[in-house]
Amino acid sequence: MNESMTKYIFSVLVLALLLSGLSDTALAQIKEPEVIDMSDPKTPLSEGYHNSLGFDVFVNNFGFGIGGTYGRMVAPFTEVTFRTGITGIRDASEQNFQSFLTGQQIVPNKYKRGLGFPFLLGVKQRLFARHIEDNMRFFVSAAGGPALAFTYPYVSDTVVPEYGEPNGFRDFQVGPNGFLYPVERVNDFFTGWSEGETTWGYSGAIKIGVDLGSEFDSRTTIEFGYFFYYFSDGLQIMEPYKPTEYNADGEPIFESRVEFFDAQKYFGTPQIKFTFGGMW
Repeated sequence: MNESMTKYIFSVLVLALLLSGLSDTALAQIKEPEVIDMSDPKTPLSEGYHNSLGFDVFVNNFGFGIGGTYGRMVAPFTEVTFRTGITGIRDASEQNFQSFLTGQQIVPNKYKRGLGFPFLLGVKQRLFARHIEDNMRFFVSAAGGPALAFTYPYVSDTVVPEYGEPNGFRDFQVGPNGFLYPVERVNDFFTGWSEGETTWGYSGAIKIGVDLGSEFDSRTTIEFGYFFYYFSDGLQIMEPYKPTEYNADGEPIFESRVEFFDAQKYFGTPQIKFTFGGMW
């Protein structure tokens, strides 16, 4: 066997070995790995928890509010909730201004302050339980129920002696320099309650959120959603009347008043809520 033939046979053997190795590699790549079963997500019921209680802090277009939430698990990923609290109520036309000199906040044409007390019965449903880790439990929720509103005067409205009733607007007098000066005192947050009145209506909320924490005995909840009140008779938050004429002394004429702002029935706002609590 000559030298060239030997080299040829050797090359064929090397090529055969290389092709054999590539074939084994290709087969190894084609073969799929075994599927690993995901463990079942933890639920309050599987961990022995049935009830929850939390303290709520929320902010919306009405201001800040506080409340409380009680929940009861009715299924592994479903919870029935009851919530109540206290919020402010503001008319959609309100505008706040702050004095540059005194720092005092001024709300033109405001007639009454309003506080709301919602009573919300709802359902909370966990989402993506088998795809997201248990320390971030996403959910959607909806709730509705009755609501109580308490309104009281923003200003100490003057009673017109000859008519025996308030005039329905904030009185101003024209000063020597031609500027208007308020005559009536603005009530602070805690005054004027004795002249307040209550009105029953409805409230509701739709939200998405997440429960944080790998354990259920303590948890923090963040929610984003929409909250609303509805009162069939409306709430008169802004001045119902305005004068159109003033006498020679710069005082408004009672008989000249005309309708100004209507009572508002629907109050809606986006809302962010934080809940701190736990389960047992």
